[in-house]
Amino acid sequence: MSDDDVRDMPLLALRGVSKRFDGVLALDGVSFELRRGEIHALLGENGAGKSTLIKILGGVLRPDAGEIVVDGDTAVIRNVADADALGIRVIHQELSLAPNLTIAE
Repeated sequence: MSDDDVRDMPLLALRGVSKRFDGVLALDGVSFELRRGEIHALLGENGAGKSTLIKILGGVLRPDAGEIVVDGDTAVIRNVADADALGIRVIHQELSLAPNLTIAE
């Protein structure tokens, strides 16, 4: 594979990712590609599926359908450790993740 091929290959690709919660379709066939050097923002209204998508990438949730590809290989992300091994880490917005720590700690 040439350097140009590597540059053109998505670093991360989601293909047809879907997730349902108790009859509510949270993600419906989401597809997305991220290439080296790109920066993206994920925007949408409340309930649009942003957090669900990030939780799937971070291994907190598992998709009901679809494929996640990292560096050209299909990735199986069953948990946070799997995501971490792929270099995917999520900083959660929750303010109460470490209630026993001060800001400095």
